[in-house]
Amino acid sequence: MEPITEAEARASFVNCSKGDAKRLNIPLDLDERPWADLDFLGWVDPKAPMQSCLVVPTEEHGLVGLVLRRNTSAGGRRAKMCSLCTTTHSGQGVSLMVAARAGKSGRDGNTVGLDICAELECSAYARGLRSAPAMSTAHETLLPEQKVERLQRNLLEFVRRVLRD
Repeated sequence: MEPITEAEARASFVNCSKGDAKRLNIPLDLDERPWADLDFLGWVDPKAPMQSCLVVPTEEHGLVGLVLRRNTSAGGRRAKMCSLCTTTHSGQGVSLMVAARAGKSGRDGNTVGLDICAELECSAYARGLRSAPAMSTAHETLLPEQKVERLQRNLLEFVRRVLRD
């Protein structure tokens, strides 16, 4: 991913109002992010931990920002797999995150949900920069490049679902 500015991040949001995008808590460390190792910019809002954000580069739409809400009723102690990077976590390591659809559909209350790594570290897991939690899971034989491609496909499909009216 190419580095982005705070203004570019704020302008990218498609499922909230411009006023809401202005009020989002954008990370202060954008200059320090490992952009070459990121497939998206993702963060959990430190002032509102039930809210997360993704900014995803797409060929078709440019940067697409999504505000996500964590589903507090999902979770528990059982293991869950991230739908983006397919990393399996126990406990609260994966959260059901729900995005309002873009446009009128979202204003009417329609949403799209996906199980995602709670800390949004999918890019690091796919590249082998962060170790998957110690669990008894099936060994995967894909190369890191193939895992990154799968992550990018899954991410773009999620964005398409949010944008679909």
